[in-house]
Amino acid sequence: MKYVRLLGRLLGYVFYPIQKSPAFFVFMFVLGYVCNRLGTPTFSELGIFELFADIYLLCIILSFIPWRARRWIKGVVYVAMYLTSVVDMYCTVKFGSTFTPTMLLLMEETTGSEATEFLKSYVDWSLLRTDLGWVLLILLVHVLYNVFMLMARRRKLRLNMDMKLIHRMASVVLPLMGLVSIYMLEQGIAKRAENKKAFVRLMTYDNIGDVEHELTRPDKAELYLPVYRVAFSFFANQLAARQIDKLIEATGKLRVDSCSALSRNIVLVIGESYNKHHSQLYGYAKPTTPRQLARAERGELAVFDDVVSPWNLTSFVFKHLFSLYTVGDSGEWCDYPLFPEMFRKAGYRVTFITNQFLPQAKEAVYDFSGGFFLNNPVLDEAQFDVRNTSLHRYDDGVLADYDRLLRRGEISLDSAADRNLIIMHLKGQHVAYDARFPASRRKFLQSQYMMPNLTRHDRQVMAHYDNATLYNDSIVDEILRRFEDEDAIVIYVPDHGEECYGDGLRVYGRLHSAEVDYRLAHEEFEIPFWIWCSRAYAEAHPGVMQAIAGAKGRPLMTDRLAHTLLSLAGIACPYYREESDVLSPRYDSLRPRVLKNSVDYNKLKVEHENEQRAAGVAQPR
Repeated sequence: MKYVRLLGRLLGYVFYPIQKSPAFFVFMFVLGYVCNRLGTPTFSELGIFELFADIYLLCIILSFIPWRARRWIKGVVYVAMYLTSVVDMYCTVKFGSTFTPTMLLLMEETTGSEATEFLKSYVDWSLLRTDLGWVLLILLVHVLYNVFMLMARRRKLRLNMDMKLIHRMASVVLPLMGLVSIYMLEQGIAKRAENKKAFVRLMTYDNIGDVEHELTRPDKAELYLPVYRVAFSFFANQLAARQIDKLIEATGKLRVDSCSALSRNIVLVIGESYNKHHSQLYGYAKPTTPRQLARAERGELAVFDDVVSPWNLTSFVFKHLFSLYTVGDSGEWCDYPLFPEMFRKAGYRVTFITNQFLPQAKEAVYDFSGGFFLNNPVLDEAQFDVRNTSLHRYDDGVLADYDRLLRRGEISLDSAADRNLIIMHLKGQHVAYDARFPASRRKFLQSQYMMPNLTRHDRQVMAHYDNATLYNDSIVDEILRRFEDEDAIVIYVPDHGEECYGDGLRVYGRLHSAEVDYRLAHEEFEIPFWIWCSRAYAEAHPGVMQAIAGAKGRPLMTDRLAHTLLSLAGIACPYYREESDVLSPRYDSLRPRVLKNSVDYNKLKVEHENEQRAAGVAQPR
């Protein structure tokens, strides 16, 4: 019996931290559970164990702090938990997304009058009938409980209870609660320790790009509480701000020595998630790019056949694409000017029409990471004269935006004095593929794919991807039609490739955490790339046409594209390097093309070709 009492006492000690701060534990646990259950996009019951462990740890810390200080610390925790929970749940209710770094960025840029107008428009009594109402109800009950306890203490109210009965109950209840606490702690530590490690890892990176890459890992941190999501948003904005500061510093140093305006109208079309091997233009069996193929057969398109992207993440690609930094240079990408800044400085009118990178509340961290340097007010003004203001379901909205800006005179192609750089950024074949094209434009059906190793669902996904590629072909063709009667050159480049059941692998999307081997590079890093010139441009620039024809077979990685754009504009500046300009006779074709800062694609390609020869497989000419 003695040992039973001793065991009971020890179990009671386990429950002691909660017993010391019972109201704190109960209200914070209920609040966390409700937010985890209603607000987290992918609710996990395991989050309950982690929640218990988190609050239990707080209770242990509080139990060692004197009562007077403990009251204030609890108050700070209450304010932080309730405030972040209200904000996060409001965002979930109104915007269909938990709190994101972009929401914080928008809040920071909101003026007082704009905030007042927002509150008048979006805050009303109807919110009480939403999930936010549960958070507010918990807050109300907590306030009423504290009021009751305060009044009870002031009036020295005591309940008449049998103290012997209380002690008997405690001798049974406390050990039981201790057992429950041990179980919850064991589950929280055993099953959620990796999540805590992932969270620590996430919050210790020193640049936003690494943070984004971390979030592509299958073992990424689950930010299961609003306070974690808000903390992460502040952290992400802080990292982005560091790179913004560097970019602004680089902007102040940029210099243009001269500009011949060699090409009056330069159009850069940026696609999305384009698997080169699903393009008819590159030998794919199904007619996914009939319009581009027809133009190529007429000699209008200069199709490059050996082009790769430095990354398989849009935001990483955009940073390398827009910056005059190339992989291997000293410093970071943000230490160098952005090429649209150079064009503006040289007298070009720069237009940016995007169907992805406009700041919006529901924006994921990937889009935040890719667009923060485009949407920052200072850098936006430095880079662009004209921008669109809304996103569209389909990419024909980009065409409509362009036509609208042209009608309004914000884009002018009429005068010989006009100099334009027009950047069009499409959604292309971004997942989900069936959302990238109108149902009326569906041509390929799953029944047309005779692949026994694929399920019906797999074949349906592939059909969706090919339909998105076909729709993209029509959009790109419409862009070219708009410049057929102008003196214009158009460059098409997607950000990166995409898995779509290539090489017999039953997977689509991208394998971010995988080691880069040739198969991965073949599917996710090899990309289509071509240059189109109008008839007027071809007649006026025979030297450029000859340079393009001679460059089609050269190896290229798109981190160097900015230097070719400067060359096409005739912009002379300290940052331009001929060895990075694929159209220059001094272009360095032997330069390593390093993917994800880890593997040289050139070596992967040579190794693969040697393996194919050893296996007796005929090589393409």
